[in-house]
Amino acid sequence: MEAAVSQRLGEEVGEGMSRASASRPPPQPPPPASGSGGRLAVLASHLSQSSRTAGEKEAALAAGPSDGPTIFDKILRKEIPSQVVYEDEKTLAFRDISPQAPVHIIIIPKVKDGLSRLSKAEERHVEVMGHLLYAAKTIAKQENLDDGFRIVINDGPNGCQSVYHLHIHLLGGRQMNWPPG
Repeated sequence: MEAAVSQRLGEEVGEGMSRASASRPPPQPPPPASGSGGRLAVLASHLSQSSRTAGEKEAALAAGPSDGPTIFDKILRKEIPSQVVYEDEKTLAFRDISPQAPVHIIIIPKVKDGLSRLSKAEERHVEVMGHLLYAAKTIAKQENLDDGFRIVINDGPNGCQSVYHLHIHLLGGRQMNWPPG
């Protein structure tokens, strides 16, 4: 039974999320390379990162734009567990279960209202979009990201969006690189 639920969750999750526990500690950077064993560990770390990135691209291309129900709707209805870090009348924020940084939080509007992706935004969405950014600032402060953080919105297949419910990725807790992708 647990395997079937895990498989179903793995198929539905998208956005690079895995079926791993949402409460696991954030990923740690690889140890410094020393000798050939250290270099192999660093190489293995980079290979697993690139295969995860390839999987995210495949998931985004397979998802295809949709205004239908998403995994985020199930999280909002508490049908799928999540580690909620912030909630107010308009937004819900929870830890990504496949974090790409020590702090990786997904921030979503509670009401989708046709806002499946940023490029679908209309004037009526201005307030909720501003509120999402304000919530991101509040969460960053709560997470002690005083040295900075990154906000990401993926839009469409080429933007690597695989969950068509507008959402913000809040990433922090380490030095970010540029260019990002």
